Amino acid sequence: MLEASAHQQLKALLRQEGSGVWPHHLSLCRLVGRSLRRADHSLIRLAMGTPSDWWISLLVPMALSAQSLSLVVSDRMRQRLLQVELPRLQSAGLPLACAEGEQPPPCGVLWLMSHGELIQAWSQGSLGERQLVLPEAEQLELRLRQALAVPLTPTDWDRLRRALPGAESSLLQLHERLNRKVLASPRNPSGLVALEPSDLAPLRQLLAALGPLPCPWGQWLSCSGDPGWCCWAEVNPGLLQWTLQCQPLEPLAQLTGLLDNRGAIVIGQLPAQRRSTAMPPAALSLGLRPQLDLQLGEAPLADPLPLYAPLRQPLPNSPIYAEHLLCQCRRLMLGRERLSVVLVDDLQLRLQLTSALAADFGSRVVHECLTPESNGVICARWSWWLEHHERLPQPEQIVIALLPIASLEDPITAARVAVLRSQGRDWFRELLLPDALALLQRVTAPLRQQCCSGSRLAILDGRLRGRSWGQAVLQALEPWMNLSRLLPP
Repeated sequence: MLEASAHQQLKALLRQEGSGVWPHHLSLCRLVGRSLRRADHSLIRLAMGTPSDWWISLLVPMALSAQSLSLVVSDRMRQRLLQVELPRLQSAGLPLACAEGEQPPPCGVLWLMSHGELIQAWSQGSLGERQLVLPEAEQLELRLRQALAVPLTPTDWDRLRRALPGAESSLLQLHERLNRKVLASPRNPSGLVALEPSDLAPLRQLLAALGPLPCPWGQWLSCSGDPGWCCWAEVNPGLLQWTLQCQPLEPLAQLTGLLDNRGAIVIGQLPAQRRSTAMPPAALSLGLRPQLDLQLGEAPLADPLPLYAPLRQPLPNSPIYAEHLLCQCRRLMLGRERLSVVLVDDLQLRLQLTSALAADFGSRVVHECLTPESNGVICARWSWWLEHHERLPQPEQIVIALLPIASLEDPITAARVAVLRSQGRDWFRELLLPDALALLQRVTAPLRQQCCSGSRLAILDGRLRGRSWGQAVLQALEPWMNLSRLLPP
């Protein structure tokens, strides 16, 4: 059987390399082999903070399988597979035939594709009956939304005018109207300007009455009028140019039946205790009906995580919050011998904090840098840290300036909230809070691996203690122990 063969091969490979610290390599290998052999649906939830070397346990049964498979990965993981994992398999005598591109490879050859290529292959019918392997499930919705996006750049507007010379005057007038609307809107750090359906209605009416439209205008026309899609402008203030963006609110619902009548393995760092939020209900529209749904590799919870979160802290919208944040960060950085990370998404606040800390601690303090000093301080966005943390030393402490509650200034978030609000639902506790808790668990998981060596977590957001939902945040961090005061290291 495939499971037994993959088990033996992986065991020999790990023994030969002297690696395999993660204790669930063989379990994952057998589960993947079972799912590939049976061509069924499996949902495997990895514990938060699982090291990325679990990939070898996924690839060994795929190398031994004779099935037609498609592996859907992000650009970063594609690079890792091609440069690290596939040569690793090759040196162990397990070559994995792999092909890229828009055309499907022969049977038995792994089709390595991005999320955009997956959507294109499925819509064109070239995906056939291939089994799908979807790792990084925690990013699945975001990746699919980005792949389905229809951006319209200034070059696309020029292409439209050249394709429709008879309507050039009307198109210029409509573009100028949108240009005034976008550039006159109050500037925010994200550079995103929400657009109402009424702002785009004249443009849609004109395009609907014209002849064949150049790509991607036809796709934009069909999507922009759908209530399940959201349009906004992304402004480049340096060039005074903007890009018209259009993305689906629920990308999983746009791919109804993708997994029908085909095997699929969905694997990622998904929370087990809140299944309704770990895999959105819209995922069922993909055709995902897992015969296997389990949590693998739950981290041991013997040692509580030291948490510094003073009882009385100002709220983020308080005029004294920036000074409070700087004062607390100064205290937290004193005497630290290893890496510290400060997470804050607000651009202006992050740059202001970085400059002020650099004035006190010098070159120790950097902004989103991959080469910090051994006792350095990195000020970064949450997304940047999640993308690059594996390339950096384990931090001694993580300082959370602002809890990762999505801002309503983001058009996608605002549109999703508006849908829930129109249905009379609790949009904060059903959407924003679960997403924030899952992100918080992913970021803080590495600290638990070294909580006995002086590591700690600091939350300097006054909402943790001042809002009723702060208790849910504390529950998501359990087990933890309270640090009522900072002691010298």
